[in-house]
Amino acid sequence: MSTYTFSFIGTGNMGSALARAAVRKLPPEFVFLSNRTHEKARALAEELRCVCGPVPQAAEQGKYVFLGVKPQMMGDLLAEIAPILAARTDRFVLVTMAAGLTMERIAEMAGGAYPVIRVMPNTPCAVGEGVVLCDANERATEGELQEFMDAMSGAGVIDRLEEKLIDAGSAVSGCGPAFVCLLLEALADGGVACGLPRKKALLYAAQMVKGTAALQLATGEHPGAMKDAVCSPGGTTIAGVRVLEEKGFRGAAMDAVIAAVEKTKKLGK
Repeated sequence: MSTYTFSFIGTGNMGSALARAAVRKLPPEFVFLSNRTHEKARALAEELRCVCGPVPQAAEQGKYVFLGVKPQMMGDLLAEIAPILAARTDRFVLVTMAAGLTMERIAEMAGGAYPVIRVMPNTPCAVGEGVVLCDANERATEGELQEFMDAMSGAGVIDRLEEKLIDAGSAVSGCGPAFVCLLLEALADGGVACGLPRKKALLYAAQMVKGTAALQLATGEHPGAMKDAVCSPGGTTIAGVRVLEEKGFRGAAMDAVIAAVEKTKKLGK
């Protein structure tokens, strides 16, 4: 039997965000943390009251083994833990969040016909307001996927998306926080240029983004209609919208998503 429900190999930005989400639904003693730099895992374990230890123990004792390393490091990690996985006699599921690497590629690199769940989370998972896209290969059962989704529901929205669309979904939800942060910084800078104190400008921008997103999710209204509702004839908002259109704001945002997808596909080659 697995000692831990979730074991994390890697406690970087995304690994730690998912660990924080996991302890919202699971007792912290059910979550095991490991990292190449042990101090990093230890500090997070102390904060979350989880267990921490070496990478081999995570591979050996987790029911859901999170492979929280970058795509270019995945080969080395799986080569290291492959003998441990092969020696296990209990059932376990590999969980990958590596951009560009398919579930079948992960199983192949791990050296076995293992059940695999692929997830693409984002950093807001750390505060329970994130998005986790997920799918499972045919060797993972529906029950396992549902158990996983239930346990990770503290992350925010958990949505099943077929693997062939995960790259596109991740470019929106996974890369999107960086794009939004650029917008937040730019709006705050504009406010500062007009005399606002920086802390207030950033507060107003961040709360505005949060509130606008919450309003759209609550009403289901099309963003275009929401934009029109703010734009009075001859008013201040439409003047700003005109400048954004002149500067290619929407086209740039679309191109950013497309560029992220294209880069993801290159990572898998």
